[in-house]
Amino acid sequence: MKKSDLYVALNKLEKAVQSLRQAVDTAHSDLEKDGTIQRFEFTVELLWKTFKIMLNYYGVECSNPRSCIKEAFRNRIIEDDEILLDMLEDRNISSHIYDETTSIEIFNKIKDIYINILETIVTDIKGKL
Repeated sequence: MKKSDLYVALNKLEKAVQSLRQAVDTAHSDLEKDGTIQRFEFTVELLWKTFKIMLNYYGVECSNPRSCIKEAFRNRIIEDDEILLDMLEDRNISSHIYDETTSIEIFNKIKDIYINILETIVTDIKGKL
């Protein structure tokens, strides 16, 4: 794994987080909120895959989202793994949303909690490279 691979992954993640922020800030209709949830799902995928690339660069293996989040915490890439595990759980739930209440709850978490955490993680990772 080359360091350039890590920069490419981080750049993709940063763009996804920026896109998610834009969606959060402009979502008013149900359709826009659904689109925001889709962007959230994509961003969480990029997040754990960025962790995987970063960990691999440092010689640490992880194979799935949960293990990559736990290893990122263990290796001090992130400060809190519990909130990211909650985020991962909501990402998994959002893939199977069949009711409006759950959709609204997840959108509100994205807007009120998750977007800020994602922005902080990108900034923190950039500072560690």
